[in-house]
Amino acid sequence: MTQPRIMDLLPAEGVERLLNSPLVSEIEFLTARARARGSAKANALLAPLELKIRSYAVLSLACSGAAPSQRELAEFLLLDPSQIVALVDGLEQRGLVKRETDPRDRRSKVIKGTAKGRRVLDQAAAATQQAEDQAMGDLSSAERDQLRDLLRRIAF
Repeated sequence: MTQPRIMDLLPAEGVERLLNSPLVSEIEFLTARARARGSAKANALLAPLELKIRSYAVLSLACSGAAPSQRELAEFLLLDPSQIVALVDGLEQRGLVKRETDPRDRRSKVIKGTAKGRRVLDQAAAATQQAEDQAMGDLSSAERDQLRDLLRRIAF
């Protein structure tokens, strides 16, 4: 497979001259740019389901069977607890998740997906897979697996 030239991948004219910047070789910049492009694609495909990548992540974890607490969601997703409360509130209002008393700590609540939430999650997972296919279309399956493994090692 012939590798596309980076200039052929740029969306707008006039930015080619910025490719000579040292920034283009910085991993933090490249991962931030890749994340922004991927999130934009995912958010666009999730929009008909009235989800964004963050609410999708909460719904996915709630439907996973792990019954995470809001605190655990905040820690795992690296979001402020107030953001998690707002995300869970929105999903709960739509009947996609429910809060239940945590059997490990009765002062805490766990978040569980509902039957409706699992149906929406199935559609959302298909949308995020489509976004991945669009964003990673130039990578082979083996390259995607390698990238996924490298990112897991960095993230955790």
